[in-house]
Amino acid sequence: MAEEKKAATTAKKATAAKKPAAPKVAATKAVKKEAPAKKTVASKETTATAKLSGATYATGKRKDSIARVYLIPGRGNITVNGTEMVKYFRRPVLQMIIAQPFNITKRETAYDAVCMVMGGGLSGQAGAVKHGISKALEKTEPDLRKVLKAAGFLTRDSRVVERKHYGVRKARRSTQFSKR
Repeated sequence: MAEEKKAATTAKKATAAKKPAAPKVAATKAVKKEAPAKKTVASKETTATAKLSGATYATGKRKDSIARVYLIPGRGNITVNGTEMVKYFRRPVLQMIIAQPFNITKRETAYDAVCMVMGGGLSGQAGAVKHGISKALEKTEPDLRKVLKAAGFLTRDSRVVERKHYGVRKARRSTQFSKR
């Protein structure tokens, strides 16, 4: 009987030891499910900061658009809001506007540009990116200032939409005149 009691107590200890092991495994699985999500977010942030850490920064503005531009030595790739410039600005005229600072300074394949644009429409955003790229080029290579200034790329185009005035249909449009 004593041997049976010992066997029973050892069996109870063995099952007791096994039972807490199962919740620990479940807890580790739950941690593993949460951990990759945190790691991917952290890895994207570290990649972005590591990628842009040696970059030259400039802000460009046009109408209601504001562009944050980072210039990195590279092959001439331009990224706007995480997509390629050709996909973001589909009209060739807008693509030409953005490429103008690189074409005038003959630096088409010298730098990569990473741009974040917000506000306004596509035309204003293209002008803001052009202004930002010009300012960033001037910061990286000060001797390009003369060429960029002569082309008018360093000057902010301050024209904005006029506000609507009281008693008028639009900014300048008055009501239709009625003789009687």
